[in-house]
Amino acid sequence: MRTKTEETAEPLIENNNKDGVEEPLKPQPPQKREILWATAIYLTTWHVLAVICTILYWKNVKVATILWSLLVGFIGQFGVTAGVHRCYSHRAYKAKYPLQIILLACYSVAGQYRVTDWVHDHRLHHKFSDTDGDPHNAKRGLFFSHIGWLMQRGHPEVFRRSKTIDMTDIDNNPLVQFHTKYYWFFKITFCFVLPVLVPIFFWNESWMEAIGISGVLRFVIFTNMTFSINSLAHFWGTKPYDTRIRPVQNMALAILTTGEGWHNYHHAFPWDYRAEEYGGNFTNPTTIVLDFFKKIGWAYDCKTPSADLVRQTATKHGDGSWSEVPVEECK
Repeated sequence: MRTKTEETAEPLIENNNKDGVEEPLKPQPPQKREILWATAIYLTTWHVLAVICTILYWKNVKVATILWSLLVGFIGQFGVTAGVHRCYSHRAYKAKYPLQIILLACYSVAGQYRVTDWVHDHRLHHKFSDTDGDPHNAKRGLFFSHIGWLMQRGHPEVFRRSKTIDMTDIDNNPLVQFHTKYYWFFKITFCFVLPVLVPIFFWNESWMEAIGISGVLRFVIFTNMTFSINSLAHFWGTKPYDTRIRPVQNMALAILTTGEGWHNYHHAFPWDYRAEEYGGNFTNPTTIVLDFFKKIGWAYDCKTPSADLVRQTATKHGDGSWSEVPVEECK
């Protein structure tokens, strides 16, 4: 069981457990890969359709539909970054019911899997990051950590370590449980039906262009943006805060994912609601929005590490690229 709670403002335990209860992960012999064919075909089909839709419909789609697709994509991304990630997975801040409703609605727009499953997998990922207990262990390769882990049965250690993840808060959250109960309704309605119908009825976009661009292509592109944090952000970048872990800082990913690319910092301080040392700026608009909700009282108990703790961690474990920046220069 996890011994750290949200009240302690301690990070979720990474590879090296500190509670002394669980056995350390031991090197395992290579596992025979069992492909989940239904999932593999499902994911492959979406990507093939995205290519076909780009070829067939991109040249005729209206600019308004492209802009709408981007808006919808980033709304869904906010549900991922601020919702299932920072709020529900890491409990980096608390959200009052109105904000939780917004977060869950936005997450429905993203069309990813159930909140309960997302949170469970992500807590497992942080607790056993880049080991056999990590569902998308980056040591198994770029493709595996990006999308391949969804296409094959998990490592035995993943199933064994799953039992150590405390999901009590999620199981007892009535809004999350309601969303989980009606998951398919919310996903189909918010991720596909509404994004497709708006261009058709508001600016007379054709059905096929709306389905192909605002529906299929938008869904595939933004889903891969989320996947890239599990993959690219564990391969290319700097490690200003902790060289002992695999995650890195990657500004390009931070911009594309509205603030999630500062991954070395995030794994060093996973309970920071900003997911970045310097908070809201053009590379982290998620935090800007959260700061607005914080100001009106819908987001509260927003956790951050002290400047001294960050400095000590970076100085002791970083790669030397960290430097202290005055707060006013980061806005």
